[in-house]
Amino acid sequence: MATTTSRLDYAGFRRLAPEADRALLAISAATKQSALGAELIQLVKVRASLVNRCSFCLAMHRREARRLGISGERLEALARWRESPCFTPPERAALAWTDALTQLADGGVPDEVYREVSSAFSDADLAALTSVVATINAWNRIAVAYRFPAAPDAEGGE
Repeated sequence: MATTTSRLDYAGFRRLAPEADRALLAISAATKQSALGAELIQLVKVRASLVNRCSFCLAMHRREARRLGISGERLEALARWRESPCFTPPERAALAWTDALTQLADGGVPDEVYREVSSAFSDADLAALTSVVATINAWNRIAVAYRFPAAPDAEGGE
């Protein structure tokens, strides 16, 4: 049976790798300056965290999404977003892009997904979206590797 004992918490990671922590936080701060909007960024972060099964990031970004006013219905629908009417066409394109970039081992990024997302977003916003997905995937991998505890009031990461 696998254990779920934490190997390191976020504060410990921050102490051991302060430059990496600052760099990832800087990328996240830069993407907030884009026209993507805070709600879309949180939807993407929750979706990637669901796919990667990162309970730490999932708890953090669900909390932030609720703070922004994203409904529980939309948050729950992220697990099955393709079948849900809860998302706009640009959100659907962003979620498809998120899935493709998060699951690269499944065959890379399909041209159809790229065409859809590049028609929904400007080049600059697509670059920002790609950075959001890359950054949350980095945080997911760090948090899953160290089994960061998913305390409801946990602070840290992006």
